Amino acid sequence: MHDLKHIRNFCIIAHVDHGKTTLSDRLLEATGTIQKRDMQDQLLDSMDLERERGITIKSHPVTMHYNYRGEDYLLNLIDTPGHVDFSYEVSRSLAACEGALLLIDAAQGVEAQTVANAHLADLQNLAIIPVINKIDLPSAQPEKCRRQLEDVLAIPASDAIEASGKAGIGIDSILQAVVERIPPPKLADYPAARALIFDSVFDTYKGVICYVRVFSGALKPGDEIMFMSNGRTTSIKEVGAFRPNMVSEKVIETGCTGYVVGNIKDLTEIRIGDTITSANSPAQEMLPGYKEVKPMVFAGIYPVDTSDYEKLKVSIAKLQLNDAALVYQAETSAALGFGFRCGFLGLLHMEIVQERLRREYDLDIISTYPSVVYKVNLTNGTQIEIDNPVSLPDPSVIKSIEEPLIKAHIMIPTESIGDILALIAEKRGFCNRTESLDDTRVILECTLPLNEILIDFNDRLKSITRGYGSMDYENAGYAESKLLKLDILVNGEQIDAFSSIAHVDKCEGKGRALCAKLKEILPRQMFKVAIQAATGGKIIARETLGSFRKDVTAKCYGGDITRKRKLLEKQKEGKKRMKQIGKVAIPQEAFVNVLKNTQ
Repeated sequence: MHDLKHIRNFCIIAHVDHGKTTLSDRLLEATGTIQKRDMQDQLLDSMDLERERGITIKSHPVTMHYNYRGEDYLLNLIDTPGHVDFSYEVSRSLAACEGALLLIDAAQGVEAQTVANAHLADLQNLAIIPVINKIDLPSAQPEKCRRQLEDVLAIPASDAIEASGKAGIGIDSILQAVVERIPPPKLADYPAARALIFDSVFDTYKGVICYVRVFSGALKPGDEIMFMSNGRTTSIKEVGAFRPNMVSEKVIETGCTGYVVGNIKDLTEIRIGDTITSANSPAQEMLPGYKEVKPMVFAGIYPVDTSDYEKLKVSIAKLQLNDAALVYQAETSAALGFGFRCGFLGLLHMEIVQERLRREYDLDIISTYPSVVYKVNLTNGTQIEIDNPVSLPDPSVIKSIEEPLIKAHIMIPTESIGDILALIAEKRGFCNRTESLDDTRVILECTLPLNEILIDFNDRLKSITRGYGSMDYENAGYAESKLLKLDILVNGEQIDAFSSIAHVDKCEGKGRALCAKLKEILPRQMFKVAIQAATGGKIIARETLGSFRKDVTAKCYGGDITRKRKLLEKQKEGKKRMKQIGKVAIPQEAFVNVLKNTQ
């Protein structure tokens, strides 16, 4: 039984690629949790995709033993994702801790997500230990980082610990600071048992495994437990801790982190951020901070080979077992056949899911335009939510359309400010305020429509700032906007896979670009084919795909011009009849090419 005074729960928060996972490797080594022979880089990132991209997608907990001044301490660490798309996962991890190590790259300084994550930690009243990481780099500027800590985050510079995860510098100082500065577990004196679910995974043999932090009471096999958000009850089959692999134990005590296995086979019954309590004497109030996670971006995912539909169906269901934030439902498209409409937390989340489907399940997939959830106010006074352009009602019954906005914090070098403001204006956004960080960098606080940042905003931000720009965003509600459905017609027939919702000012440019792209890609027919972009009943752009022609005048050598004209007129009549009955079959490769090139 551990004394509460000897337990510390903490997490590591930082901007993407500031060295969280490498530092956690060193902490595991220093505390002897991992033997040297079992060590591998990025130990807590178990997915190939995580290792390859150097990003953490799933938060991973681990329990360490540390001896400090002759006393044995139990340190529970949660490694968190850094990317903005996974901020819900970060907020859940923070709710399970009493303190946080805030990592700052000594060469990069404070960045957008450093500010956002520090703000999240502050809202949860966590003890923050600033760590200036990567001080062994030749370009490290620790003094500059200390100044930014005080100016931007209002954290005393004297609190900062200089360290290097790669070289193993300052690891002992960090472990001592964890013991000295982070308080013991809070809310431990509550009369009933309460544990927070901060993550969950699916195991083929055990079913759903909940990662929990026990705030009060204890959990052991045989206990009847209840999930407070939906009242579901189950009995515990197994409990254990992470060292760093799962190790079965007799009990998880107050203040500790571990895992719980019950009789649950469906991950949708578990909600991250939910509270577990005893079914016999339940708690009256949930632990703070639970909220439903809502997808922000939607896209259709279809198999390139239609016979792979069943395989895709099974693969998405399996993927959802380990990623509760992914939502999907079946849909059909006249052009692409059977597929699924999937909801994601953001663009990186969408990219990761598609990449995992391709790799882990060996699927060849194609995705439609990413789209967001629009609120459509109808003339009869009702409001509907639309996440697929195809289901937008007729313009005559629409009173107005509202689109989601985001509040973005963009951190950039001072010399890029003009180009970035032009980019924001081009994307229909506006800058609310600017704030200087130091001599070289500024933070812009902007409001932008979510729809506008979906495709290329981040890429252009990085290219304008030569890779030094960073961005963090949060929801900022809805605003009314002049939006229209943009349709693409080929030979007079609407192609639903290319439909999108665009702002009035952007419809024409977008329509022209799509028509030009289709003209390059579509195969020629025996007759001329019109490729048109339309909003409502109005054609706003057109390209004509030329026809194959047989040289009918080849047999005329000399003679009167009327003979040639007669033959050409006859050919023209035939092509006109052909056009009336001809159908343009768009090959699958054309869809793949257009959708790949426009994303």
